[in-house]
Amino acid sequence: MKNKTRLILLITSIALLAPLFSLAQETPIPADNKMQIHPQKEAGMQFDQNEHMDDPYLPNAYDNKKVSPAYKYSNIKAEKSINTLITTVQVNVNSNGQNIVGDAANEPNITWNPLNKSKLAIGWRQFDNVSSNFRQAGWGYSSDSGQTWTFPGKIDPGVFHSDPVLDYDSLGNFYYNSLYTTYATTVYKSTNGGVSWSAGTPAGGGDKQWMAIDRTPGVGSGNIYSFWSQSFTTCGPGFFTRSTNGNSSYEPCTYVSGNPSLGTMTIGNAGQLYIVGQNATNDGVVVCKSLNAQIPNSTIVWQNPVSVPLDGYINFYPNVNPAGLLGQGNIDIDRSNGPGRGNVYVLAAVQRISNNDPGDIMFARSTDSGVIWTTPIRINDDVSTTNSQWIGTMSVAPTGRIDVVWLDTRDGQPGSDSSALYYSYSYDQGNTWSVNERLSPLFYPHIGYPNQNKMGDYFDMISDSTGAHLAWANTLNGEEDVYYSHIIPPTITTSVNQISNSATFSIYPNPSSGVFIITSQAKQSQITIYNTLGEKVYSISSTKTTNKIDISNQPSGVYFLKVIDKDGNTAVKKIIKE
Repeated sequence: MKNKTRLILLITSIALLAPLFSLAQETPIPADNKMQIHPQKEAGMQFDQNEHMDDPYLPNAYDNKKVSPAYKYSNIKAEKSINTLITTVQVNVNSNGQNIVGDAANEPNITWNPLNKSKLAIGWRQFDNVSSNFRQAGWGYSSDSGQTWTFPGKIDPGVFHSDPVLDYDSLGNFYYNSLYTTYATTVYKSTNGGVSWSAGTPAGGGDKQWMAIDRTPGVGSGNIYSFWSQSFTTCGPGFFTRSTNGNSSYEPCTYVSGNPSLGTMTIGNAGQLYIVGQNATNDGVVVCKSLNAQIPNSTIVWQNPVSVPLDGYINFYPNVNPAGLLGQGNIDIDRSNGPGRGNVYVLAAVQRISNNDPGDIMFARSTDSGVIWTTPIRINDDVSTTNSQWIGTMSVAPTGRIDVVWLDTRDGQPGSDSSALYYSYSYDQGNTWSVNERLSPLFYPHIGYPNQNKMGDYFDMISDSTGAHLAWANTLNGEEDVYYSHIIPPTITTSVNQISNSATFSIYPNPSSGVFIITSQAKQSQITIYNTLGEKVYSISSTKTTNKIDISNQPSGVYFLKVIDKDGNTAVKKIIKE
């Protein structure tokens, strides 16, 4: 008890003695450049964030009875080389797994149970009829690691809801933050993996809200934090709140120094709270931090906000997303036990200052808890300055791997805005990045609008040791729909990848539930199976030409089987445990 009291006093003291100035400053931007990037704002026009009710509710034009095949895609069986793998499954489907014609869905957000990662939930803006922009709090859940989804309907049927944000606590409870037309927000709680939700708890609110939950073992464990745009707050001048009692109630709204908006939040390893967003005064990107927000009943102290130089702005009304954003600011923490532990990462799709590129994915890193930031790195590797990279989304795996996805127009006809999902990752704290990989077909983002000309303003992603779990929207089915993708980067070790004088063997069935039959010409061989991290999960030395192997005790997913015969010939094949 004494140690916990000392810890609270120490955190409070540090917060009160926070630096009074920022060590990182963004270069002032010439007025001409700002006019080019934000012509509406410089001309005195206010950004209408559009999260209010314009149209009356309209039921589905076909009473949800007109259906088409749901879109699914996987390169796991077709991929010949060991590259990034992806499986994509439509989420907003009927009870038979079919697409519902005539509706729309966007702005998806994902959560899962850390104690049982086969249980996931995704929330989104549900438009029952594309002729009306009346939207509701749609959601779906999966109990089989995202392979199939159940779409029960809306949390609060018949009531306008928007901007869903989901998160989870360390006990596996899910939380769904949703915006009303009045800009007030309610946070719903699920204790059964998203199958059902509570009646909800009022949580202050305003447009473009975000939510983060403390899952550290410290004094703030279980705290729920939320912030939103001050321009659209219900409780001005405040635009931040927290719950320290598990969503039973929320504190009165308070102000955040730096006035961030259009961004996200994350929790540091020691319970620090970080917010990233657009700076209201110069349209740059700013990071705000509190050390003592984790302490229940404390008066929250914010350290001096720090500008993050990204050579660009979080833009709105771009051509690719006419009534929305180019994307929001992203912030995350390295929670690994590796050399990057504690690093703070910021990423955003921005319109560039230096070359006026309409959209690049820019990244910066801080190794000192957000005080000093590196020179920004452009992650998209196209050479053109006319392509748009938009809705950049970032998450960090427990291993320290950084995953980034975005939509990209580089492969479409010039001026068409046709986009595809792209991916890149970093294993060295963002110093270098993998070659960009396209993970979806091209799609045209301007079809299927629900009487509101945008694809939404954000996607959401969670990373673990096996890959990235992405909730995103696209029009691959000819409509705006919501999808779950499991992205598996090529993390197999060199020893697994190396193939010399290819040994000959066959394996069946593949996929299987865990039991495989291997037939080889060699009577003596070493058989080893690795998971996607390059970790050995099975190994035998065999003196038979036919072997039965059983990995039923391993999680479902992709594995690599390596066979070395007595002459040293080696071969690797991909196997799938369902």
